Amino acid sequence: MLKRIVVKIGSSSLTGSQGGLNHDAIAYFARELAELYKQGCQPLLVTSGAVAAGFSAIGYAQRPKKLHEKQASAAVGQALLMRAYQEALAEYGHVAAQILLTRTDFHSRKRIGSAVMTIEELLERGILPIFNENDTVSVDELKFGDNDTLSALVANLVKADRLVILTDMDGLYSADPRQDPQAVKYTVIDEIDDDIYRMAGGAGSSVGTGGMRSKLDAARIATRGGVPVFVGRAKEAGDLQAAAEGGGKGTHFTTTLSSMSVKKQWLGYLSRPFGALIVDAGAQRALTENGRSLLPVGITSVEGQFHAGDVVEVRGPHGDIVGRGVVNYDMEDLQRVCGLPGPRVLETLNGLHRLEAIHRDEWISLR
Repeated sequence: MLKRIVVKIGSSSLTGSQGGLNHDAIAYFARELAELYKQGCQPLLVTSGAVAAGFSAIGYAQRPKKLHEKQASAAVGQALLMRAYQEALAEYGHVAAQILLTRTDFHSRKRIGSAVMTIEELLERGILPIFNENDTVSVDELKFGDNDTLSALVANLVKADRLVILTDMDGLYSADPRQDPQAVKYTVIDEIDDDIYRMAGGAGSSVGTGGMRSKLDAARIATRGGVPVFVGRAKEAGDLQAAAEGGGKGTHFTTTLSSMSVKKQWLGYLSRPFGALIVDAGAQRALTENGRSLLPVGITSVEGQFHAGDVVEVRGPHGDIVGRGVVNYDMEDLQRVCGLPGPRVLETLNGLHRLEAIHRDEWISLR
């Protein structure tokens, strides 16, 4: 089977400071992607840059801030961006396909399943899928962000062999190397813990224009799905291939987990929770350490409005998110039996089909 490599490129790598496309940069990335094909890979590209590419063409003096202006810029910029990719890739005999997604597409298992079938057909035909958020219709509260999250979700969906997130820095440092000459670079990270997050800082405040923190979020999603991640820089010939092979100028995030099923991906990262179940410490251990189902006896309170078959969050006794699952009770029924042992639940709710509030097969831990 061909090695699948998902590559994410940000706006700053593709556009100029005053907007518009940097065609030299696009030519470079097309050349690097063509080299991946030569090495027997199936590359997939997640690209930003539509708004930045379109705002000057549409007549704005600077990058717009209002939603409708950004959407208009994206409508123009998407066409410019795809034409540039098509022309650059054609130099090497490759064809690209555009796939525009929104977060709501991922809320539906049917829609995302259809997307996976389309992607597989394109890859079978030797076409390069190019993903971007559909900025023309997305609203801020439903956006992925800066496409780092989108790249991780795509990598998990296609069961990629590696996710390569390109940024303007050559990896993660213990501090900002532009301000601290003693900063230490990390070439390999086996676990993304709180200490790693503290080094990353906030969005746009540490290393990287999109913020290293968002890239750590993406790396955490991808590695939980069994996909190793590279975060770093590609500026010279061969850099992208080196990153795809485990080298390159950046930081590698390893994983020992196997690939995650589409169902588990949807449940953990793509679905929209309709409420929350607060559990006691014993129920939390049963879910996260013992692989058990969640029973009403371990639930201390219920939040939100949901029905049987909806996705809900599960939170621990201190409010931290434990995971997500498909609930088997309507909210009103579950409120009536919180904290009750099994026999009392059956007495209270006549005709109950299953005792579990969340069955372990419909659960994913997010700790």
